[in-house]
Amino acid sequence: MGQSPIDSPPTAPPQPAAPGDSRPDSLGLFAFRYGPWAVVTGASDGIGRDMAQQAAARGRNVVLVARRGGRLSELATEIQSQHGVETRIVAADLGTPEGLEAVEVATADLDVGLLAAAAGFGTSGPFLSTALDDELAMLDVNCGAVLTLSHRFARRFVDRGRGGLVLLSSIVAFQGVPRAAHYAATKAWVQTLAEGLRHELAPHGVDVLASAPGPVASGFADRADMVMDGALDPSLIGGATLDALGRSGTVRPGWLSKVLGYSLATLPRFARTRIMTAVMHGMTRHQAERNGAGGHPRSAPAAAGKSS
Repeated sequence: MGQSPIDSPPTAPPQPAAPGDSRPDSLGLFAFRYGPWAVVTGASDGIGRDMAQQAAARGRNVVLVARRGGRLSELATEIQSQHGVETRIVAADLGTPEGLEAVEVATADLDVGLLAAAAGFGTSGPFLSTALDDELAMLDVNCGAVLTLSHRFARRFVDRGRGGLVLLSSIVAFQGVPRAAHYAATKAWVQTLAEGLRHELAPHGVDVLASAPGPVASGFADRADMVMDGALDPSLIGGATLDALGRSGTVRPGWLSKVLGYSLATLPRFARTRIMTAVMHGMTRHQAERNGAGGHPRSAPAAAGKSS
């Protein structure tokens, strides 16, 4: 299962442009570094959907990966109509070995230069009130799938001499977060992986970026049983993230992400955790009201995706 031949690179690659610059030279550099095909997981909703659209807007053909094949088909039609690029659909559950194998098989003949790992989901409420099976399923998707896909595609990128990995972190990755303790821990894992891989893969021409957004208006909140007032539109996340690829190690896309992220960054870790305690109390207050004082809020369903 070999890849298609790679065109010989130009003697001098296009010169980089400023972040957000959509001039032809900027898009030419993006194409040179990240190849004709991008793989985007969690593409049926939220950040993953926007990331796929943004990659297509930059002229990349896109492999759309998520559980919901119908949603992917709709997005594929939209992308082809708007941007004139090719798409390929992989309807798969990344929490399973079969789902991960499906991605590898579906992309074996493609010159993939970019992976945007946006699939994931969360739970909320007291840790001991969540179902262990749900927490293990979250670990499989948020960490296990990211590990497997990063390893497989990074090897391909090193072989082709250039490429990019975008891993979805979060502002909750930088401290403990009561009432979302395990979800925050999975994002801390992603953040740490991205930081290490960035330096390890840079000599091989591979860029690695952690994208750490704040609250985003998508299906994530409903599935995690959280109320997020003032959340950012997903359309503010994908473009800003791809603009930062190759220029930064961590990006906080969108104004709210920057305000929350940088204000918390100035505080000691224990203080950040105490602030997040209050934030999560507000986001999950409805659980206690619904279940009664001292009641146990439900956990999010294991199959629900942050961007699936």
